[in-house]
Amino acid sequence: MTYILWFEQITIGQVPLVGGKNASLGEMVRELGSAGVRVPGGFATTADAYRGFLDANDLASTVEREIGAFRRGERGLQAAGSAIRERFLAAELPTDLSEEIVSAYAELGMRTGAVDHAVAVRSSATAEDLPDASFAGQQETFLNVSGNDALLAACRRCFASLFTDRAISYREAKGFDHLDVALSIGIQQMVRSDLAGSGVAFTIDPETGFPGAVIISAAWGLGETVVQGTVDPDKYAVFKPLLGKPGVVPIIEKAAGGKAIKMVYADDGDASTRVVETGATERRALVLSDAEIVELGNWALAVERHYGRPMDIEWAKDGNSGLLYLVQARPETVQSGREQNSMLVYHLEGTAKPIASGTAIGSAIASGKACVIASAGDIEDFVDGSILVTDTTDPDWVPVMKRASGIVTNHGGNTSHAAIVSRELGVPAIVGCGDATRQIADGQVITISCADGEVGKAYDGELAFTHEEIDVGALPETRTQVMVNIADPAAAYRWWRLPAKGVGLARMEFIINTAIKVHPMALVHPERLPAEERAQIEALTCSHPSPGEFFVDRLARGIAKLAAPYYPHPAIVRLSDFKTNEYAHLLGGAVFEPSEQNPMIGFRGASRYYDERYREGFALECRALKRVREEMGFDNVIVMVPFCRTPAEADRVLAEMRMNGLERGKNGLQVYMMCEIPSNVILADQFAPRFDGYSIGSNDLTQLTLGIDRDSELLAHLFDARDEAVKRLVVEAIKQCHRAGIKIGICGQAPSNHPDFAAFLVEQVIDSISLNPDSFVRTIRSIAAAEAA
Repeated sequence: MTYILWFEQITIGQVPLVGGKNASLGEMVRELGSAGVRVPGGFATTADAYRGFLDANDLASTVEREIGAFRRGERGLQAAGSAIRERFLAAELPTDLSEEIVSAYAELGMRTGAVDHAVAVRSSATAEDLPDASFAGQQETFLNVSGNDALLAACRRCFASLFTDRAISYREAKGFDHLDVALSIGIQQMVRSDLAGSGVAFTIDPETGFPGAVIISAAWGLGETVVQGTVDPDKYAVFKPLLGKPGVVPIIEKAAGGKAIKMVYADDGDASTRVVETGATERRALVLSDAEIVELGNWALAVERHYGRPMDIEWAKDGNSGLLYLVQARPETVQSGREQNSMLVYHLEGTAKPIASGTAIGSAIASGKACVIASAGDIEDFVDGSILVTDTTDPDWVPVMKRASGIVTNHGGNTSHAAIVSRELGVPAIVGCGDATRQIADGQVITISCADGEVGKAYDGELAFTHEEIDVGALPETRTQVMVNIADPAAAYRWWRLPAKGVGLARMEFIINTAIKVHPMALVHPERLPAEERAQIEALTCSHPSPGEFFVDRLARGIAKLAAPYYPHPAIVRLSDFKTNEYAHLLGGAVFEPSEQNPMIGFRGASRYYDERYREGFALECRALKRVREEMGFDNVIVMVPFCRTPAEADRVLAEMRMNGLERGKNGLQVYMMCEIPSNVILADQFAPRFDGYSIGSNDLTQLTLGIDRDSELLAHLFDARDEAVKRLVVEAIKQCHRAGIKIGICGQAPSNHPDFAAFLVEQVIDSISLNPDSFVRTIRSIAAAEAA
């Protein structure tokens, strides 16, 4: 009997013969090589080889006896699993099987031109990676194995790993018969990622299910640190609809992780590994270049298209050749299995100061007592229903994670073990907090919230929260273009299921405040800053060619991420509209900002862009927008000018934009203007020819029409966009824009707060209404009702 199949002989239909992992590797080798996808060569033992091993050593009776004793409560899980594994490790491989393995190993060496070459020995269960069950990480992999004796020993260890405690527990929970599951061993050319880097890629956002991006995690050394969550990896996101477009590099996210450690080979001849600290240069540097990120993105897209479903992919970079390889691909089993038209939205009602924060996994909120577990040896101390707080998790923690109401870890990214398991279990988690085990005490009542985008926060005490399920598939169609206001790139993917016709307002200043945190002029002229602030800026920007490039890169990717969920619908990006007091709070801002008695009607909006006190900062904004549109491919981005007081000022701003490569009409660029000052309505016949559209800012228009400071608590009861004076200006603005043949919409707060105001706008035949995401469902129903009236 032949117990060996080479990868090029294997198809995805042979999962019962070689398991999900090896079937997928074979399928990629056979079918995706023409697309440029590189997969390390190798071969797999069959399920018949495993069953022959069982029969030759009478191991099935051992399995039945020990599992039976465990089910009857006569043996604990650890005792039963240990007894089975000891029998497997003491058994001998049948002679014909060991001879075939050794012969194929020699042939693989001839193919690669090496003798006693290193290979990866990987387990592939025949029930592994099915669409409704992920067996990832439950069996063992042995790396850097060389020589016949070491290879055969690793094969026995793979067979034995089918009965790890976690694998037994998982099959029991899923209802798989233990003897119905076999194990295939994949023996594969070794990729020396210990000398370079490795990671994972999802063809769907693993948090929100957004299907438009490939999400890549990367760290130095072997990939186990990423999968296990012991390292905080780099994170990249590639926008799939623009992959392959000539001249475009659609990397919409590129964030360096801490990468404090890496796993490398121990070089002791026992296929063992060790974890070492990385140097300062490695921690700052990105693991992948832009070209490599795009190459992985293209490969991931090719894999997804071939399989016809979202995929979870492992990749590695060879440190000798510098080439990338895919080393595993399996179906994504969490987001792809959820109802695409349904959204469960959580809202935190209470407020408190966060005591820990990290990457949010899921979008839920949970409260309970914290159970701080220092190490796996203390797992038995976990209290059911509490929130698990620990350093990191691995597959041995799964039984405890199933009993937790929430999970918080010090380390790990959104592709770590803790993240993957939490998603599958539907348990909210915050990973990569850094110091959660120090900030949270055992027994402390806490609330963890993953409801606000990518950043999850843990709060002291039990905070009130609500949740609602939304069927977006049942929302009505409207004649009016209904859009969304989005400020935070970290939350952009969260709302992709809403049937919005684009982004009506993307606030640039929010990106500056959260992702950059430095005053633009401080980046242009750091020499004007005190030494301490100069040092802070140098530390922030050291991985970029210049401080200005730091600003442009961060801002461009933030804008692109906001524009991505509704592409190719328009994304209207408002130029920065900080007030002087808000700008002054940015790092270095106090040096460049004057003190004003009333910043709300002071040096803000358009008046800054051509002024010598800010025009160099404005040039950075223009460079970022040009990059988003022309280099990243988001030609759906429309630029909007805020707080433009006179037509002459509009001309100066447009001229300044033109000087910086943003010319209205060139490369399809449209420029809108905020309509938020009474002069914008009174002189609409003069403003309109200069722009492609108007967007009404109801808050400022109300403030300046009624003479009420919008931030005044004393006058809050008088502040109402539904006042007749404001409504008359809105009516006139709509008439003037329609007369001039340009579009007009509204992005202000009023229709989100007041459904009757939205109905009024429909009566005036406004072209678009942009809403806050949390009020979208309620208001679109009001709009549809008004249109039908």
